[in-house]
Amino acid sequence: MTESLHIVCAHCGATNRIPANRLHEQPNCGKCHQPVFSGKPLVLDEAGFRHHTQRNDVPVLVDFWAEWCGPCKMMAPAFAQAAAQLEPGMRLAKVETEKAPMLSQQLNIRSIPTLILFRNGKEVARQAGAMSAADIVRWAQAHR
Repeated sequence: MTESLHIVCAHCGATNRIPANRLHEQPNCGKCHQPVFSGKPLVLDEAGFRHHTQRNDVPVLVDFWAEWCGPCKMMAPAFAQAAAQLEPGMRLAKVETEKAPMLSQQLNIRSIPTLILFRNGKEVARQAGAMSAADIVRWAQAHR
């Protein structure tokens, strides 16, 4: 019997059960019927962050950034490229620290950009500083 994974829809936030061997078939959400994976980073607020990191059975890589941060803006296209390469085995998301100050404080975000990889709602790896798309992919795969 094939293992099923819980995957949160990129569009409506519904949790879908998808057979692990069908993740690469671009599955659609059972609720909104759009693709469960978008191929680009999701923009999350605090509630969305908690929902995605706790309800996804795939790892979730989150870029903590700020609008005023030059290195953050410089890394944004690389993070988007990494999303296209890492999905569906991993969900990528962005959280703007200025709009989620309590979350940033709780996670002890001291510099930005900061990438944190979560598995089952728990932090498994952290990296501060801007990276290229290739470095993001390499780092994320090494810490899966």
